[in-house]
Amino acid sequence: MPIKVIIADDHKIFREGLKSLLEKEKDIFVVGEAESGDDVLNLIKSVEADVILMDIDMGKPDGIETTEKIKSEYPDINILILSMMGLHDFIIQALEKGARGYILKNAGKDELLTAIKCVARGDSYFSREVSSSLIEHLNKPVVKGIKTDIPLSTRELEVLKLIAQEYSNAEIAEKLFISIRTVDTHKRNLLEKLRMKNTAGLVKYAIKNRLVE
Repeated sequence: MPIKVIIADDHKIFREGLKSLLEKEKDIFVVGEAESGDDVLNLIKSVEADVILMDIDMGKPDGIETTEKIKSEYPDINILILSMMGLHDFIIQALEKGARGYILKNAGKDELLTAIKCVARGDSYFSREVSSSLIEHLNKPVVKGIKTDIPLSTRELEVLKLIAQEYSNAEIAEKLFISIRTVDTHKRNLLEKLRMKNTAGLVKYAIKNRLVE
């Protein structure tokens, strides 16, 4: 089945261009457009969507506030932030509110399609510039001893750090010399221990605790 997408951006010409690009894809179907946060919230009451391409700067409520409202009422809808703003403050806020991914508007067609498909299946996706911004933020104050009431093994911490740096399961397995199945097991254990619903939650936890060497 095609991925049902809503485009939320306050610039009509950008929405039309994006819609024209996506309509050429057989596995993606644009089900609606919105020019404000309120429009998005009203639209999802009447149409089914798998992914919302969400701009941040759309007035009030902005894209981050709208993301929080959508995730509280429609947790199965995955949100991909598509913005000109790549500052880590915006990225972290978007993650905290439930966004699955974050790419910049200067991304190419191939990256955009990859990002949509990733978040549609529940994975996270960040453009290279966004990942660099996150890693730079993570590397500022290095915390050697993480004080937490949640006991994580050394291996779980290693996996968590690599997840936060956007390594795939296969890449983590190769880097740590373990099987992909073992990586999956560690990821499930992390989700359970940290009481997170998805990978974005793990990334958020890693950012807050600055789990990077």
